[in-house]
Amino acid sequence: MKSYRKELWFNVPARRAFINITPDVEKCLKESRVREGLVLVNAMHITASVFINDDESGLHHDYDVWLEKLAPHAPVSQYQHNVGEDNADAHMKRQIMGREVVVAVTDGKLDFGAWERIFYGEFDGRRKKRVLVKIIGE
Repeated sequence: MKSYRKELWFNVPARRAFINITPDVEKCLKESRVREGLVLVNAMHITASVFINDDESGLHHDYDVWLEKLAPHAPVSQYQHNVGEDNADAHMKRQIMGREVVVAVTDGKLDFGAWERIFYGEFDGRRKKRVLVKIIGE
């Protein structure tokens, strides 16, 4: 069995963003030479997320609005975590959107359903953060 590991780094200039990282993961898969197996992709920071969904700007806008209603950034004084910080909402948004995804690899390709893509969700940007890509298989 082969094993492959790579870290992808992101420095999002905005506080929040959704980035399609499918091409990055596909590049990792090609480098790994795994034809049949599994890909794990996970955010290595507690205020960021990795999830699978459609790459459609209206949906991303709706996610942003919905998450802000569920865990609004302001006022920062509403959160106990925010003593000296201002990112409690980002922790909650990450909890909702998830830490990681696992995708099957079949015949050297990500085995997706229609329209599925992998996204990095940033909820407390403006600094470097990483995503782990781990691939195992034959």
